[in-house]
Amino acid sequence: MSAAFWQNQSVIVTGGAGFLGRHVVDRLCAEGAGRIIAPRRAKYDLREQEGVARLYADHPDATMVIHLAANVGGIGINREHPGLFFYENLMMGTLMLEYARRAGVAKFVGIGTVCSYPKFAPVPFRENDLWSGYPEETNAPYGLAKKMLLVQSQAYRQEYGYNAIHLLPVNLYGPHDKFDLKSSHVIPAVIRKMVDAQERGASYVTLFGDGSPTREFLFVRDAAEGIVLAAERYDGAEPVNLGSAFEISIRDLVAIIADEVGFSGDLRWDTSKPNGQPRRKLDVTRAQREFGFISQTDFRAGLRETIRWYRAEGRPEPPGAAQA
Repeated sequence: MSAAFWQNQSVIVTGGAGFLGRHVVDRLCAEGAGRIIAPRRAKYDLREQEGVARLYADHPDATMVIHLAANVGGIGINREHPGLFFYENLMMGTLMLEYARRAGVAKFVGIGTVCSYPKFAPVPFRENDLWSGYPEETNAPYGLAKKMLLVQSQAYRQEYGYNAIHLLPVNLYGPHDKFDLKSSHVIPAVIRKMVDAQERGASYVTLFGDGSPTREFLFVRDAAEGIVLAAERYDGAEPVNLGSAFEISIRDLVAIIADEVGFSGDLRWDTSKPNGQPRRKLDVTRAQREFGFISQTDFRAGLRETIRWYRAEGRPEPPGAAQA
């Protein structure tokens, strides 16, 4: 990457204190970004026009936006709040891009989701297949809301010549993930169940579905590197996948986590719970071709680091714990 490029940038990173955002901020710091603005929800509510307009008014020197803020979670919370997930993600994306254009911010980096792909897209998912069908039902409202940011980006490029790009990361994992069993994705949920069961001496853990779906996972620091590379080097209209090109079944994933945690009890599958999309695996050739991104983290090594972080820092506070 180019230090000369980044030292002249003033970058707004929405969601900069979140799971992915903190790693993107760390990467920007390492690259020597001139200024990094990570707006907090308490001051700037990005779901509201007034909050977004004030964010840009308060930072008139901003040269780039990396829009990571999202209301996101696993299958359970997507099914519980489809309307909320659709509305909040749609409004944040729409307002952030529109007001970036109005403010004259030079570049907008929009972050979409693998959930935008059709349920039965050909595997591996290629960017050209994004419109070949409806997304998997359990997270379609979220996926479609994020997909509208791509439509808006391309429309603004066509009408205004605005430089907005769109990236499609696969499922992420790593330190600082959300380990709340109600809202987390599969890897943090399984890690928490396994660690907790081991420490309680439980004889089994219960897992959602039947374990047959396959997923691709990208370590969060690799995702951050891909986003920062694209922010510097990519100015195209077409969306770009960010992934690891490594596919694994949920059943095999659970077995690996059990091994890494040291849990030797039974694994019980609750088939009354949904499996989600049957397969997810991205074609990642465009990212490599356009801006040289290739993920580097070995999957087991990434899981091991995530488990260590959860044990050391990621556990929820016990009831009644003091609050700052």
